[in-house]
Amino acid sequence: MDEETKEEQEQGNTDENTDKGNKFKTPKVITEANSAAERMEAANEKREELIAREEEMMANKHLQGEGEAGQESPKEETPREYTEKVMSGELNG
Repeated sequence: MDEETKEEQEQGNTDENTDKGNKFKTPKVITEANSAAERMEAANEKREELIAREEEMMANKHLQGEGEAGQESPKEETPREYTEKVMSGELNG
């Protein structure tokens, strides 16, 4: 073996072929990185599906008139209205 091949083996560059046709095993770190990348790709695909479903639900909600923009906020009572409710017995408390 020449010096360059020895250095590659020591450094962990075992996934390359040498001129002599020797094949080396892929290092564990590279295998783990590849499996992590595959898991990330699968998670991204699932996330894209979920986002598409959420967008569809929001569009349907908007078409049904239940969107966020059309909702009215509850009316605040003035002190006078509160006093009138208390005096008429409408509020127990």
